[in-house]
Amino acid sequence: MPNHIHLLVREKEEQGISKFMQKLMTGYTMYFNKRHERTGALFQGKFKATHANEDRYLKYLTSYIHLNPIKLIEPTWKETGIRNRKSAEKYLSNYRYSSYPDYLGISRVESMILNKEALPDYFRTRQGLEADIADWLSYKQEP
Repeated sequence: MPNHIHLLVREKEEQGISKFMQKLMTGYTMYFNKRHERTGALFQGKFKATHANEDRYLKYLTSYIHLNPIKLIEPTWKETGIRNRKSAEKYLSNYRYSSYPDYLGISRVESMILNKEALPDYFRTRQGLEADIADWLSYKQEP
């Protein structure tokens, strides 16, 4: 996303996620500032974390993260619905800053940082994942 990121991570040691995020954001800020010949903070405020303490919520988060890029092409899709679902599905499967293509089985170098086996097997097949995403794309908020 142009102004934020979503990461689904598992903490292995106490305060591990906080340490990881601090190193990640500091490292990226240093890279960005050097590349664009600038100084100063790049991010506003601290990162936000939510503990996925239920399997149902973890499954929801997985879909939420993968669907987030739809806001770039249809900002009000949850309220108004998707105008062209096939186009939205294609956009998601080609969005390079998401792990969704990796979960579809598309081979990319970015997949080396994923541990797909760490998540429960919510989607036994590619078709199962696509069906779940299609179901979410059919969503329209009630007035």
